[in-house]
Amino acid sequence: MSLHLYNSLSRQVEPFAPLDPACPTMYVCGPTVYNYVHIGNARGPVVFGVLADLLRRRHGALRYARNITDVDDKINAAAAAQGVPISAITDRFVAAYREDMTALGVAPPDIEPAATAHIDGIVAMIESLIAAGHAYAAEGHVLFAVDTFAGYGKLSRRDPDDMLAGARIEVAPYKRGPGDFVLWKPSTESLPGWDSPWGRGRPGWHIECSAMAAAHLGTTIDIHAGGVDLQFPHHENEIAQSECAHGGAPFARVWLHNGMLTFAGSKMSKSLGNIERVHDLVRAHPPEALRYALLSAHYRQPLDWSDALIEQSVRTLDRLYGTLRDLQDVDAAPAIPDSIEQALDEDLNTPAALAELARIAGEARRAETPEVRATHKAALLGAGLALGLLQQAPADWFGRGASDDDDARIQALIDERVAAKAARDFARADAIRDQLAAERIVLEDTPQGVRWKRG
Repeated sequence: MSLHLYNSLSRQVEPFAPLDPACPTMYVCGPTVYNYVHIGNARGPVVFGVLADLLRRRHGALRYARNITDVDDKINAAAAAQGVPISAITDRFVAAYREDMTALGVAPPDIEPAATAHIDGIVAMIESLIAAGHAYAAEGHVLFAVDTFAGYGKLSRRDPDDMLAGARIEVAPYKRGPGDFVLWKPSTESLPGWDSPWGRGRPGWHIECSAMAAAHLGTTIDIHAGGVDLQFPHHENEIAQSECAHGGAPFARVWLHNGMLTFAGSKMSKSLGNIERVHDLVRAHPPEALRYALLSAHYRQPLDWSDALIEQSVRTLDRLYGTLRDLQDVDAAPAIPDSIEQALDEDLNTPAALAELARIAGEARRAETPEVRATHKAALLGAGLALGLLQQAPADWFGRGASDDDDARIQALIDERVAAKAARDFARADAIRDQLAAERIVLEDTPQGVRWKRG
């Protein structure tokens, strides 16, 4: 099996061959921690987390970094509005982000660098860009001179003039060129800042990722991933400043971009006010269903988010966990099927992998001999493992939000109903059925007996 990925830089699917086959490197753009993230921000961590697990299985090791942007004008504004230091904002929302990602089954990266811990490296990179003639200081700012990098625009494949027309470009008298972007900017006493050769100030957004990637993953990384909305200007600027700072060495060999989430056909964004926050969603719905929904479309395609999508994901997981419950008397360790690996090898084709997961579950339900049932249960658990699904006990899935005492009470009622039917006391059996229905308990008759779930 060989992993193939769509490289946004070359615009084609390519076989993945890391610089060090024993340990690939991957950098994923993380959150700016000034508020709770919306569900669209979770798509990258979920999908690229599946990729991280695949790379570890395939190569034995991985150096995976996902950064924290903890110095930014939005953070400053939030702190000022609440009258607190920026650390009060960043500490709160870093913790919330980690909690929300854990709920979605996203494992922590190997490295989680924070911008404020890399100021020295950022300053050093800016100094090297100035020394090489790619950046200049002006009125307390330092800017990257776009016209000094001939490759500018090679990722987004847009003409520089077109990029200027389509971007929010700050008009400032100290700029030599209209597309030049900020590497360092001055800070007033009321704003966070650090001493530098250009005065007290703070870094621009783009230079932070370049410096953090270089510090932890080296001059050239194998994979850089993030949302397609970051392709320009953020990723384009990262390439320019990194390659100029490192004598033309490639910054990232493979670029992966996940598509955006839409809500009723419109892009999900804070500015439109149509966001669904992960922090709220994981409290209103089973988090595993949210993860399933995020994997239900190919990562490069848009995904329309809706309550119907979540409900369908819950129903699908009900069937899958129901299959595992029917196999609870079978001992089997997870074994990832080749068919799942092959689907993921095709540019992380998670819809194909989920279809294969459903097929395996269907085979498991039809299995009759103990050996065949064990084989299919191992494959079902392994398929789930590769996708970060089906890793809890069926009883926990079906009993979500309920206490053990309540589960025992419901099971006792079901047992009483079975006994009443056997004794032909149909009035009592019907009364119990109606009571359970009122509590939204759904009964299913199976060859293994009556099973139940909360509706």
